[in-house]
Amino acid sequence: MLSLDEAQARLVQGALAQVIRDTEELSTFDALGRVLARDLISPLDVPPADNSSMDGYAVRAADVKPGQAMPVSQRIPAGHVGQPLQPGTAARIFTGAQLPAGADAVVMQEEATAGEGTVTFNAAPAAGQWVRPRGEDVRTGAVVLPRGSRLTPQALGLAATVGAARLTVLRRPRVALLSTGDELVMPGEVAPQDLPPGAIYNSNRFTLRGLLQAVGCEVTDLGIVPDKLEATREAIRQAANGHDLIISTGGVSVGEEDHIKPAVQALGRLDMWSISTKPGKPLAFGAVRREGDGEALFLGLPGNPVSTYITFFLAVRSVLCALQGLPTALPRGLELKADFDLPKPDRNRREFLRVRLGADGMLELFPNQSSGVLTSAVWADGLVDNPPGTVIRRGDSVRYLPLSQLLSAC
Repeated sequence: MLSLDEAQARLVQGALAQVIRDTEELSTFDALGRVLARDLISPLDVPPADNSSMDGYAVRAADVKPGQAMPVSQRIPAGHVGQPLQPGTAARIFTGAQLPAGADAVVMQEEATAGEGTVTFNAAPAAGQWVRPRGEDVRTGAVVLPRGSRLTPQALGLAATVGAARLTVLRRPRVALLSTGDELVMPGEVAPQDLPPGAIYNSNRFTLRGLLQAVGCEVTDLGIVPDKLEATREAIRQAANGHDLIISTGGVSVGEEDHIKPAVQALGRLDMWSISTKPGKPLAFGAVRREGDGEALFLGLPGNPVSTYITFFLAVRSVLCALQGLPTALPRGLELKADFDLPKPDRNRREFLRVRLGADGMLELFPNQSSGVLTSAVWADGLVDNPPGTVIRRGDSVRYLPLSQLLSAC
């Protein structure tokens, strides 16, 4: 079996050969979650001039004598520029307003007593007090967002701060999704009471589509492919055109009805791997030739619903991140204490246990860790990454991977 680290390294190496380079220009309003394709360079200082960080009075620090009234010469709201400050005077100023020429400090209004056209201060300020200096946040010519940044809400705010109305981003990864298996039925097509013997509803299609959309992919759902070689081959051939990645579930073992391997091999190349993880042992990785030019990557995932779910985080996520030139490692996670025992760990496989954080800050374990129990994935808010053969006793520190981190884009 391949270790997870070895498998991820091979996946990333294969994906890096197909890195997305196509770009598009979007309104900054519409660029949330996208990957920046060019450095964003600031054309101005932020703030563009010294300004007040408090409501109060702009002064020359050397002019202030505690207890001695000073004339108030002007009033400067935010968005207005005052007159140069005359020696021995103060200017009423508000948060965000530009300091008048000659002023070098602000006294907050709580430390001042206003009179009729005058103000008296309780203490002398230091030069620079309550002043946001020009360029404190950003300097002209600085790279404020480097190429390859994932555009978060705060990144969009920073882009707007330097006047960027539009941003050049990578296009989204395009993923074709298909399922194999004559046993699969779609909800709504057959009522539960009419489900034929041996048939099951296709939950993986819903799970994977949602996961792919959650991390910002464009998804083409190709539905359920019959368990026939020619049908499988034709579906995969069509899926390669216009997509960066093809994902299938089921059909990656060696049974007579598992047609993924010969179909992909006829159209490209495929490696069948056993990964030392639990759940999610079987994995197929390769590429399918497109009509005309290039290849689409291929990932064949196991069919058990929890195996599919976990393998998305361990394998698919790495490929999608690599395609966009982003970091591919799993999140670092948190060291938290277990509120459970695991006396018989798998000796050879790295386990990913469905857990959730309890009110006491300890991790609770879902009682049934079977790869077919999808309720465990709904109940859990994270995974414990447990090395092979590692016994866990209640109170031991374990590595906790929150689903909020795993589900976030790279």
